[in-house]
Amino acid sequence: MSPKFSARQFSARPVRRTAAAVATAALLLPLAACGSDDDSDGKKDGGSGSSGSKDVSLTVLAASSLTDVFATAEKAYEKDHPGTKITVSPAGSQELAAQVKQGSPADVLVTADTKTMDGLKGETGTPTVIAKNRLVIATRDGNPEKVKELKDLADSKLKVVLADDTVPVGRYSKQVLDKQGVKVKPVSKEANVRSVLSKVELGEADAGIVYKTDAATAPDKVDAVEIPDAQNAVASYPAATLKGSENGDAAAAFVKWLSTPEAQKILRDAGFQKP
Repeated sequence: MSPKFSARQFSARPVRRTAAAVATAALLLPLAACGSDDDSDGKKDGGSGSSGSKDVSLTVLAASSLTDVFATAEKAYEKDHPGTKITVSPAGSQELAAQVKQGSPADVLVTADTKTMDGLKGETGTPTVIAKNRLVIATRDGNPEKVKELKDLADSKLKVVLADDTVPVGRYSKQVLDKQGVKVKPVSKEANVRSVLSKVELGEADAGIVYKTDAATAPDKVDAVEIPDAQNAVASYPAATLKGSENGDAAAAFVKWLSTPEAQKILRDAGFQKP
């Protein structure tokens, strides 16, 4: 005779199984949540510049005289290094040094003299000279005042503008003028070489001393009077990584690239000399 079971006995077993399943699921939920958090964190790390991310943005503090050539250089570098964005911030070398000392966020520094760079030894990596430059006398288009040499700048009737002595090009200018015994009373002293060039371009000055490469950026607005090598000064451009950079490897790679044949050709084409 078959055993008899009550409805209550039949219903009790499924209830116990369901309760067990719910308890098991409850235990697994926290583990699944932990796994989800790990995956999420991994994605966040990868997108914020970790070793798994290729995207990086570099800020390059560059001397004013590098404004045009570095605009070309940054495009060339970004083309050859996908995922790297270069932002060039130009200013007078003394201004750049002040920014570094104040802790402004940046990755690479390129100055127009070794003196300024040497003054930041505790803030930079080992510098490498990437180019050199020389001075010329910039005059208004057509050289209406017929300026031929440095001693002509001593004419009191001539409106001459120079860079301030705290700026590399200002120190170089003082050096060459003192060497030739030329006394100049400038109508103004500017914070960087581009300001000197601008004064001449706008006709606010008859002449000024600038780098050869700067005069070359405005061939239709100014004339460049050459200064003989024996009377001239040589400007050196050192480049270095900044120790405060959050992109040390990428910054070092860019500094290294500046000495490659590709980068050197860009500099030569702009009129800069070999380092």
